[in-house]
Amino acid sequence: MAKSRRQFLRIVGSTAVIAAAGTAGFIATRTPETALAPWSQAGSGYTDPRKRALSFAVLAPNPHNQQPWLVTLEGQDSFTLSYDLDQMLPHTDPFNRQIVIGLGCFLELMRMAAASDGYRADVTLFPEGEPEPVLDGRPIARVTLVKDGSVAASPLFAEVFNRRSNKEPFDMSKPVAREDMSSIVGVVGDGAITGTIHDQGSIETLKDLSWRAHLIEVETPRTYMESVDVMRFGKSEINANPDGIDLGGAFLEALNMAGILTREELSDMTSTAYAQGIDMYRDIIWSAMGYVYVATATNTRRDQIASGRDWIRMNLKANQLGIAIHPLSQALQEYPEMDALLTELHETLGQQGSRVQMFARVGYGPALSPSPRWPIDAKIT
Repeated sequence: MAKSRRQFLRIVGSTAVIAAAGTAGFIATRTPETALAPWSQAGSGYTDPRKRALSFAVLAPNPHNQQPWLVTLEGQDSFTLSYDLDQMLPHTDPFNRQIVIGLGCFLELMRMAAASDGYRADVTLFPEGEPEPVLDGRPIARVTLVKDGSVAASPLFAEVFNRRSNKEPFDMSKPVAREDMSSIVGVVGDGAITGTIHDQGSIETLKDLSWRAHLIEVETPRTYMESVDVMRFGKSEINANPDGIDLGGAFLEALNMAGILTREELSDMTSTAYAQGIDMYRDIIWSAMGYVYVATATNTRRDQIASGRDWIRMNLKANQLGIAIHPLSQALQEYPEMDALLTELHETLGQQGSRVQMFARVGYGPALSPSPRWPIDAKIT
């Protein structure tokens, strides 16, 4: 955040903000401990193996950190995974494809956690049929945990507490080795289509495409406001609602208190806050040191779940290698203004006729704090 912080201070020039953000007492009290507690509590204090596995699953990546999952415990060893229809993203994800991928991430982390305790997770996907064209209340999966001594723990599970989606500028002096990119996509399941982009010409082409896709999202009022509406500003708001996009920490909270970084300012597409947000993301997009992706031959709900399971393994593998990874969802979204770039991305990647499900930049980035989470008990109906 150091570079972004300097950039913002050049724009706002507020000595009050500088003073507030630099006060030791203010800094020390701005961490939203309640919202971050699920990261330290995962796996602790649960006698029910389902709750123990699910306490890790809530740490899964998901679009806009909406955490849509809902769980119903059944009997002594089973549960049903469903979702909260109020946590959808109808403008940028009108067919709920990204939400389903996030639910696939949830299922895979649950499976890994159960395996680490010697349980096999028997998963029946879409027991009442695949909900199409949008999620309609029918469940995602029914799961039974079975004690099984032959189940092996995944070495990737050791990375669960350190996993991040790194949305910061990457170090452009450090290239990512081709073999490391191959290792990242090498953890996907059978039947997936994967690819790595490491030649400089293609990287520059995809930087430009990613930037144009970002501009479409933030310059289209309804898609931009979908992000603004789920932003959480400062410690109190993040603790009260540990989903959505968190804008916390001493510096950002000081900007919020000074009236510079507020929902109202960001909603105004003529404001300094809006313009500076675009400038900050330019540094992020243009610092990509390579790309990885996973695609499927078709685009069924089962494909989307499988892609989520693949994505969390890719994320964990990147972390194991010390490589930062950041999913770029904009050009994969399905609304009219993005249609041309959705087609262009598939053509650029040579995936016409397939469906690219996840596309991400890779590089070396700064260490980050985890994202806020609801605890599993808040998600059990």
